Amino acid sequence: MCLDSDHQPHDAAHLLLDSFTADVLRCRSRGAPVRVAETQGATAIAPAQGVVLRRSWQKHLLTFLMVFGPGLIVMEADNDAGAVSTYMQAGGQYGLHLLWTLVVLLPICYFVQEMVARLGIATGKGHAAMIYERFGKWWGRFSLLDLLVVNFLTLITEFAAISLALKALGVGPWVSVPVSALGLTLMVITGSYLRWERIVIALCLMDVTWFALAFVVHPDWAAVAHATAIPAMPSGGITSSLVFLVIAIVGTTIAPWQLFFQQSCVAEKRLRFADLTSARLDTLIGAIFTVLVAGAMMLVGNYGYQHHIEFQDPAQLAVAIGPLAGRFVRNGVLLLMVNAAVLGTTAISLASAWAYGEVKGWEHSLHKKVREAPGFYATYIACVGAAAAVVLIPRVPLQLVIISVQVFAGVILPSAIIFLQLLLNDRELLGDRWVNRPWNNSINWTIIVVLFALSLLLAAQVMLPNLFA
Repeated sequence: MCLDSDHQPHDAAHLLLDSFTADVLRCRSRGAPVRVAETQGATAIAPAQGVVLRRSWQKHLLTFLMVFGPGLIVMEADNDAGAVSTYMQAGGQYGLHLLWTLVVLLPICYFVQEMVARLGIATGKGHAAMIYERFGKWWGRFSLLDLLVVNFLTLITEFAAISLALKALGVGPWVSVPVSALGLTLMVITGSYLRWERIVIALCLMDVTWFALAFVVHPDWAAVAHATAIPAMPSGGITSSLVFLVIAIVGTTIAPWQLFFQQSCVAEKRLRFADLTSARLDTLIGAIFTVLVAGAMMLVGNYGYQHHIEFQDPAQLAVAIGPLAGRFVRNGVLLLMVNAAVLGTTAISLASAWAYGEVKGWEHSLHKKVREAPGFYATYIACVGAAAAVVLIPRVPLQLVIISVQVFAGVILPSAIIFLQLLLNDRELLGDRWVNRPWNNSINWTIIVVLFALSLLLAAQVMLPNLFA
């Protein structure tokens, strides 16, 4: 296969080749080294020469490396500060009893985000733009308002986690929060999507440390396997706190912003239909990695459960178990909380900025400089800055906000997935080849019914507090 200025292949290899890919896959063409550079458009070409890939596995590897990113990022960024708090609370409050929920949520995560990737490739547009285009302004504004509200509340939880974690490490909130907001702003204003993507993938891979923490706390692995494979109710049975926490787990594992983020991300990378297999693999890898990390968080929380440690947030648990588990676990949990919050903040803020930019008709691309897309970058900066400012207000009940946001996300998720389901059955938009198959629809409507049922349970719990007493 040859990538040159005269013959562009119909796959991701025609897209932006960054320097990392060039170094990894450097090959010679006609006896001379290939020089590959990132461009502002959509094509990277070697002047007068091509990149010759002599084996099919090289073509597949190159294609995957070019596509890789959105699936991993959208999944692992959802293991944000709220997720750390929710999963560790699940372990701290119920031990290993809720591990099975992650097994149930794994295929749901994948099927939902696979639809998003397919829709983004098919349309080349973001999710907000498609809702406006296919369902009209009223529903478009409804979905956008839902997204912006829950995203902003979620951003508050991210900065709350940064404040709590770094305070436990000796850094006050009046330093940690503004510095974090500044760093998160600098991360995206470089005018390069690929540079941002490389940074965020590196942050995602840092979550491998959760596995080390899980091993250090020495759980009973036989009990872990049993609790993962066989659902079992906690000793107290179904209670209001259990229902609340299960809905929070659903809300943090599949969040509305993920639908908007991945579709915009796919459109930003200009992926084609030939890239769909790689995009699916990227999404599957991200889903598996995310669920494994979530399980590791529960195991660390379970360490507190075993030692009868009560805590209000993960930072408190980290400090409490420090003398028992060691400084590595204490500092590891605190630093990974910050990492999770940074991942969540940049992804969620971009989801809002992309969606709002699409609806307003602004330039909305990380390939653009600030002067070329001022409204897009201003939206991102406003989201980050406003959320950071709220966290600095004295005596805000941060942990209550963190858990409540996950529940709110779980409540509005069904409506977001319905829009996605309807779009994926639009034959006029996608054609017969790319619309959902009957088995897709069966799975997706089942997911929607389950999510609505959980939402009704939450509403019943709020109106009748003694329902599960």
